[in-house]
Amino acid sequence: MKKYFFAALALFLGAGSVYMFLELSHTYTTLIDDEAVDAQETTILTDPTDLGTIINVKMETSMGEVMLEIYPDKAPETVKNFLYYTNAGTYDGTIFHRVIKDFMNQGGGYTTDYAKTETQRPIPNEAFNGLKNLPGTIAMARTSAPHSATNQFFINTADNSFLDHTGKNMSGWGYAVFGKVAQGMDVIDRMSEVETGADGPFGQDVPKQQIIILKMTEVKAAE
Repeated sequence: MKKYFFAALALFLGAGSVYMFLELSHTYTTLIDDEAVDAQETTILTDPTDLGTIINVKMETSMGEVMLEIYPDKAPETVKNFLYYTNAGTYDGTIFHRVIKDFMNQGGGYTTDYAKTETQRPIPNEAFNGLKNLPGTIAMARTSAPHSATNQFFINTADNSFLDHTGKNMSGWGYAVFGKVAQGMDVIDRMSEVETGADGPFGQDVPKQQIIILKMTEVKAAE
């Protein structure tokens, strides 16, 4: 009897991971799933303990301030892309449009009236850098196409190991982690507790009271 219980539990947990993976793969960017994307791989570090250079980005939200640290030596193209949108002011006035408790908070791509922000070309997927989708890490959102990330990102609020890179194939590319929350994880946790429902073009997981990114700022060394 016990072995059947554990088998059923494993099946349940596995099904839950698949559900979350499919949820995150919904087409919420401007890229069509079958659109061709240049996927030039970048040579980057593979040791997750050797983070190299650290850049800080301050994210001021309607729920409080969060300080991010991002790793250009681990995910150079991803960080370059994220800083482009940060310094261009693209993230200012956007919202966290998807919040799923015990999973992740996703934002950066829609304004308060649910208009998509303009994006640059998609970037190559750098999820093979050794960084894991652990609680508090920040990663790029994308469609089911591995190299389709543009401006949307998410912050993990659970250990989402099923999103990690396992192979350079459609099912194994994973989601590229490029930093983590250095300060303000309490803000992120409070975000994950808000009431959600349908709003705008989305049928679920939208915060009933909008969570707005008021301003995103790269913190220079002198600051």
